[in-house]
Amino acid sequence: MTWAIGERLGAALLGAALLGAAARPAGAAAAPAGAAAIRVRHAWIRVLPGDLPAAAYARLENRGDESAALVGALSGRYRRIMLHESLTSGGMSTMRRVSQLTIPAHGRAALSPGGYHLMLMGATRPVKPGDRISITLLFAGGSTETVTFLAMPANASAGP
Repeated sequence: MTWAIGERLGAALLGAALLGAAARPAGAAAAPAGAAAIRVRHAWIRVLPGDLPAAAYARLENRGDESAALVGALSGRYRRIMLHESLTSGGMSTMRRVSQLTIPAHGRAALSPGGYHLMLMGATRPVKPGDRISITLLFAGGSTETVTFLAMPANASAGP
């Protein structure tokens, strides 16, 4: 009985996959690249004192033939993570929330001080320099990549 259910489920999944492939018109672009094509390097967190929000930075390299888009992040160590961009205009610095960061095909994008970054809010327990924090990056299309970020002191200007 269990085998029959598994066989029917497998057939249903295969049928759905084939139907999905057939539904895409000939010559249509493939879905954007996801986590499988992305290499994350130099991942680090600037830790601020007390309950102040922290920021996470990294270099994202897309080895795929299609662009990829970072759309969010999750971690058990922070209650909320948002993708932000820092901007400077007329000597004034501001931050704004953005919906995604595009990593071009065979290109790079950076989460860096003064630019795009992950804003980490509501640490579930104190984070101190030297801690290693797992953060799951969320990409358009539903793919994910869990990355270990190294916590660095507030005066750090670059990570590992």
